[in-house]
Amino acid sequence: MNDIWNKITDNLDIARLWQLLAYEPGHPLMFNSGLFLFLFTGFLVVYRLLSRHTTGRMLFVILFSLYFYYKSSGVYVLCLVGVCFSDYLIGRLLGRTTVAWRRKLCVAASVVINMGMLCYFKYTSLIVETLNRFLNEPITLWDIALPIGISFFTFRSVSYIVDIYRGKIAPVERVIDYVFFLTFFPPLVAGPIVRATELVPQIRRRPEVTNAMFAEGLFLLMTGVFKKVVLSDYISSNFVDRIFDAPSLYTGVENLMGVYGYTLQIYCDFSGYSDMAIGIALLLGFRFPANFDSPYQSSSITEFWRRWHITLSFWLRDYLYIPLGGNRVPLWRNYFNLFITMVIGGLWHGASWLFVLWGAWHGLLLVLHKVFMRLRGNRKDKPASKVAHVLGVLLTFHLVAIGWVFFRADSLTVVGEMASQIATQFHPEVFMQFIAGYPTVTLAIVVGYLLHYTPHRWAEGVCGVLERTPLVGKAVVFALFIFLVLQVRSSELVPFIYLQF
Repeated sequence: MNDIWNKITDNLDIARLWQLLAYEPGHPLMFNSGLFLFLFTGFLVVYRLLSRHTTGRMLFVILFSLYFYYKSSGVYVLCLVGVCFSDYLIGRLLGRTTVAWRRKLCVAASVVINMGMLCYFKYTSLIVETLNRFLNEPITLWDIALPIGISFFTFRSVSYIVDIYRGKIAPVERVIDYVFFLTFFPPLVAGPIVRATELVPQIRRRPEVTNAMFAEGLFLLMTGVFKKVVLSDYISSNFVDRIFDAPSLYTGVENLMGVYGYTLQIYCDFSGYSDMAIGIALLLGFRFPANFDSPYQSSSITEFWRRWHITLSFWLRDYLYIPLGGNRVPLWRNYFNLFITMVIGGLWHGASWLFVLWGAWHGLLLVLHKVFMRLRGNRKDKPASKVAHVLGVLLTFHLVAIGWVFFRADSLTVVGEMASQIATQFHPEVFMQFIAGYPTVTLAIVVGYLLHYTPHRWAEGVCGVLERTPLVGKAVVFALFIFLVLQVRSSELVPFIYLQF
């Protein structure tokens, strides 16, 4: 027996295994990685074995979730744990008092802790860099690493406290329940922003995965991997990055195609993560709210924000726009509330004034749309003609695409160069040369947009076929899918765009 064990240990590279499982800066554990697939397979086996043991199952999921976050942010997993315990205690205090000022103090404490931590890690560099422009002696700033997903779990934790304050949910009694809610790994680092009202009631239920849930989860998982690996990563590394790195080297046509490419890339990247997160949750017996609903099919900017990053849009509405007064204030104030909400939403994405400009652009568009609707009598009961609808979709798409230039560019100089090339160096005759020079990229962009504009019932039909397929058939389909993805994926894993937010 010892001889067998010695042979196994001799062939096993312990150092390599430890390196693979330990935290590596810049290499987070991602849903589309082979390591995650391997770990998740083992996780599922133990998870099923613990299905009848609520506490054991919850502890196991929490430990796996904390490891998942550790693989993304290392020692900053302590920040996540700290928020878990601080807001659990604040929630308990909030639930035990009826004194108005004490309740407000509890909410203020949660906001200060969460937003203070968020601002320190995310905005200190921007604040110092801005101040240094006006100071004779610049402030020397130490390196501040940004914990992955900090914007997502802090927003979720604040919403829990505010919902207790508003009477929408009772505080959880057991600390294990709150730790499970905040650390549950599928939505942890890049959403969707699942609220306590949506997840907490599901935590202690015995996980039951129906055939329909399993089929839907598997379909969403494959859809997300396809969007991320086959479309987003390929378009990015083979074309879009080149355009945004040096727009002046390319004609206006190529710059415009770069804008179209990034417009598709960011959708496939972010919605791909959301699809995977929601799909994995379904495989575990949990249902999350949808985070995307074919946003580029929107015929107005208001509709776009009902379809894009839905959980963030609703979060900003419920916890920022409405507390500012929403539409219960004079008209000018309503427009201001809408505008400032979008500016703050832009700043939420990162410490860059370009994100602020992106938010301001969308805030301006939303205000202009409200003004337009008011001038035409706000006739929601009168459906638009097909021609008007198509024109609305085209206009909205291009207004959103303009905003994505601010979102992606490294500086205003890049924005100016792209605008100049498109306006003055368009050269439409280059379009056929572009197709000949980038045939696979062109195909990926066309396929991506065609799939985006297909009716929802097509996806529902495919999901229905998968539901009727036997388990062995599902396994074969998934294995073939992974094999095909491996043939086209990039040599290195590309992190999800929203991991930096």
